[in-house]
Amino acid sequence: MKFVFIVFPLAVWVLFASQASADDRPGHFRGEPSATLEEAFANLESYNARLRDTLDSGEVQGDDFNQIHLLTYTLENALERIESELEMLEESLEEIHIGSERGEPGRIDENAADYFSRADSLLKAAGGAR
Repeated sequence: MKFVFIVFPLAVWVLFASQASADDRPGHFRGEPSATLEEAFANLESYNARLRDTLDSGEVQGDDFNQIHLLTYTLENALERIESELEMLEESLEEIHIGSERGEPGRIDENAADYFSRADSLLKAAGGAR
């Protein structure tokens, strides 16, 4: 019985404390998606400009914090997409590299098309963002 008198109030306190903490956090926003590499670079360019405008307007205050918070979600999505593409590009290149070390033309051929496709897409998307 003593256990109930100790644990129950503690559980209620934890529940209310966690609820108060959750209420202090701003609502979460998913940001704009970056489904393609081109979209990722376009979002990076556009949202960087918006973030720069917000930061260049003077001291960050008031709604600026919320605006920055929302902009960073889209920027994070864009960077994650670019990072994912770079990792896949790197994997294809590594397979070509290993194929060259081991004298395996088949390994090179198997990965060259993927490598060039990804590299061309990256260069095109990056060039379009300038």
